[in-house]
Amino acid sequence: MEDNPGEHFGLATAELVREVYAQGAERAVLLMRHSARTFDRSIHDLQNPLTDHGRRLCLQLGEALPKDITLKGYASPPERCMETAQLVITAHEDGGGVGLRTRPVEALGVFYALDQQKMWKGLQQVGLPDYVGQWFADDVPRDAMMPADVAVQMILRVLCGKLFAEGDKRQLDLCVSHDMTVYTVRHGLGLEPVTGPDVEFLDGLILFSNAGRLYMRSHHGGEVEVQA
Repeated sequence: MEDNPGEHFGLATAELVREVYAQGAERAVLLMRHSARTFDRSIHDLQNPLTDHGRRLCLQLGEALPKDITLKGYASPPERCMETAQLVITAHEDGGGVGLRTRPVEALGVFYALDQQKMWKGLQQVGLPDYVGQWFADDVPRDAMMPADVAVQMILRVLCGKLFAEGDKRQLDLCVSHDMTVYTVRHGLGLEPVTGPDVEFLDGLILFSNAGRLYMRSHHGGEVEVQA
């Protein structure tokens, strides 16, 4: 994982949001990876903070979002996720948009790990995409991870709860999580395989309704109907 990714990270996510609202959506939920962070192996991975470059990428994303929507933030509890959401909202507000508070949501974290130490060891051996594939194939220790399909449904339950909650009609609920969560949801829904494009910093999946049906779309062009 790079400490200083290119300046383009997050721009495809902003374009995805603009596209969905331009096509008539009035409410959507964006499940997104946090921005660029440090990678210090001497501390617990979830304690690694954003880099200064990662903070600038957040501001760039917030500036690029449509200013006629209200932005509300939710995030996995680690600091880098909370800060990602808040910086995006701050830039959105500075550009003339309306922003609401950010609060932590445990279901956007790594709740699916029953034993984080076992999970991290497995990740280090094969890499994240392959580990997610093994998880869905029920080929990881059962005391390390909850069933993958259960994790997908629990994440969807949370996202749908945001989508159908009371709020402004033209509102985007920003749900900042981790790359593993994005890999899990897109693979579990059949949107993109784990062997597909890497989940980069600020990559996202957007959930929205159209004619009474739910859809999830990625900025890589894939879209699936969601049963929730």
